[in-house]
Amino acid sequence: MLAWVLWVLLMVIAIIGLQYVTRGTSVRHVRGVGADGRPVAPGEPDFPLTVAMLTGTVLLAGNRVEVAKNGDETYPRLWDDLRGARDSITIQLYYGHSGALADTFRRILIDRAAQGVHVLMLYDAFGFQYIPLRHREELRKAGIRVEPFRPLRLSTLRLANNRAHIRGIVIDGRIGWTGGFGIDDKWLGDGRTNGSWRETNVRFEGPAVRQLQAAFAAAWAEATGTLLSGRHAAIGADGATTAGLLYATPTNGSTAAERFVAMSIGGATRTLYVTNPYFVPGKNFAELLGEAARRGVDVRVLTAGPRTDVKLVRLAGRAHYQALLDAGVRIFEWSPTTLHAKTFVVDGLWSTIGSMNCDNRSMSLNDESTLMVLDERFGGEMNAMFMDDLSRSEEITLEVFGQRWWGERVLEQAASVFASVM
Repeated sequence: MLAWVLWVLLMVIAIIGLQYVTRGTSVRHVRGVGADGRPVAPGEPDFPLTVAMLTGTVLLAGNRVEVAKNGDETYPRLWDDLRGARDSITIQLYYGHSGALADTFRRILIDRAAQGVHVLMLYDAFGFQYIPLRHREELRKAGIRVEPFRPLRLSTLRLANNRAHIRGIVIDGRIGWTGGFGIDDKWLGDGRTNGSWRETNVRFEGPAVRQLQAAFAAAWAEATGTLLSGRHAAIGADGATTAGLLYATPTNGSTAAERFVAMSIGGATRTLYVTNPYFVPGKNFAELLGEAARRGVDVRVLTAGPRTDVKLVRLAGRAHYQALLDAGVRIFEWSPTTLHAKTFVVDGLWSTIGSMNCDNRSMSLNDESTLMVLDERFGGEMNAMFMDDLSRSEEITLEVFGQRWWGERVLEQAASVFASVM
């Protein structure tokens, strides 16, 4: 009898664990509270308050925001910012690999620590496994605090599926960086030639930097048991851009990440341009995109082509193409290299750049960060960048997609079975 009780208990635990690992998004529709049911659009006065209520992030004026495309526009500027640090540097990164870029990064941090700069570095234990232990020890010997986030241990196995996919660097509490970048040589270059990854990152100054610093403090407290409470001079960015940093974490119900994406799709009135390399929207978000197209929004998606680094994800994403194309969504695949940028822009006004993928992992399971920007000038810049990328991409049409080999259709459906854990 006792054996049967134990067996049933183990089965219940296993089922609960499996359900959590494979949990999906909750949001299926976006509706306004008013009689007409229209969601709040980015151009309406109530939109910033709606963002705050649904995501928990306050949009604040006074930011200066600059797009940094690919390695050529990112690392020279980032290195200059790091070399200019006088007080503190906090770093949270998901991915790293040994190489020339990692060597430069390490030398700069060691030099700053030697000059008295307080350097704290938090790395995801899964994503940073390709950085040799001796390199991390070299940083520690230089006086830099280097800590893993959710290390892969038996005692923390329940958290193994919840990774910190965040990229966040803050210099002197004044300059912030986020996006999809990592510490690996594949990010070097122009994003179009020689295998260089196509990436979009963002550098910003102003109140949003404090929000990125707060995200780091929350993760640092979990990893180390120490809650950081900073004290910095006034930011003084004198920028004109309204922005906010969304720090999204898993929860039992709907997440801030999925509410942010859903409200953005639901609020689109004219255009919705999505760039995402791991485009596996799931049934709920595929239907939201289809609804937007059917109500007359120009919906275009740029995603990874054959050069993707995760072919299984591409196959799972392509399982949704037929329904999206039928609804009027236009789909493009990036041709020159591996696409890794994660952005969207709604109505040329509401934009985001960050680490969030259009998949269940980012919506439900990972810690993510993305800079949200409500600004027409910045939105115009994002639109122009998107259209430039489309000129180097291949459009997937209904006619051509319908002629693909039957074996591809089987592989797409098989891959979609694993979409919730990708």
